[in-house]
Amino acid sequence: MSLSLVQSRALLGLEAASVTVEVHLANGLPSFTLVGLADVEVKEARERVRSAIQNAGLEFPNSKRITVNLAPADLPKDSGRFDLPIALGILAASGQIDAPRLAGHEFAGELSLSGQLRPVRGALAMALALHSRGIATRLVLPADSAQEAALVPGAEVYGAVHLLDVVRQFLPAGSAVLADPPADGGWARVQPTPGGSGARHADLAEVKGHAGAKRAFEIAAAGQHSLLMVGPPGSGKSMLAQRFAGLLPAMSVEEALESAAVASLHGRFAVERWMHRPTCSPHHTASAVALVGGGSPPRP
Repeated sequence: MSLSLVQSRALLGLEAASVTVEVHLANGLPSFTLVGLADVEVKEARERVRSAIQNAGLEFPNSKRITVNLAPADLPKDSGRFDLPIALGILAASGQIDAPRLAGHEFAGELSLSGQLRPVRGALAMALALHSRGIATRLVLPADSAQEAALVPGAEVYGAVHLLDVVRQFLPAGSAVLADPPADGGWARVQPTPGGSGARHADLAEVKGHAGAKRAFEIAAAGQHSLLMVGPPGSGKSMLAQRFAGLLPAMSVEEALESAAVASLHGRFAVERWMHRPTCSPHHTASAVALVGGGSPPRP
């Protein structure tokens, strides 16, 4: 079969839009063309995928004209998240893995030249997109990214360490067993790690004095109001602000997922911070544009 389809997702702000990676192998002058409004780092996947397939002991179709289309064509695509689906699409189109068995799966992961899978941004946003639409799809990610994606309730997430770990799951019947990958861990379904027992917020009870300010904090926290603190440097504004999150009630799962998805987009999410309200401390010289996240889409 010279045509294969592999499902993945692109990031556009907090949205994880569905992307179909279409791979076609044809006779003609050998080439590797990647189309579909791909950014520079996506186009560089051609060299990463080629080296990863060859170093994993698999066959790269060097004598074929390879065309990879990332559909829809009008959706911007960035980062190395499409390395894994592109590699699987080439292997499926060349008959090295069973293309029909790829249905019902979505893939994302950056490949090293040796075939190792590296984590990607926005893994939790991908799982959240599947959850919100009620799509029963298996999500295959690098092992480090799979931990955060598994936090979404009901998500079926699988983690892999090496390209061969994924390829083994889709080999045609009767195929020879591949050699062991150079990394440990292999393929496994990832279960959610309980959170909420990590770092704690600073306690407002540690603050001496400031009775009026502490009372205002308690009222604002109880009524879910905003606070504006005005005062000279050193008067305790930052110290009090760091303790405000400790007054708020525990986060709901929906709030925790939304907060974690934003952190995941920037690669700053940590499982031990799950269900903990985030606290940010922008510099006092930050502009209004910087306070809301800047103006470089698609990152919020």
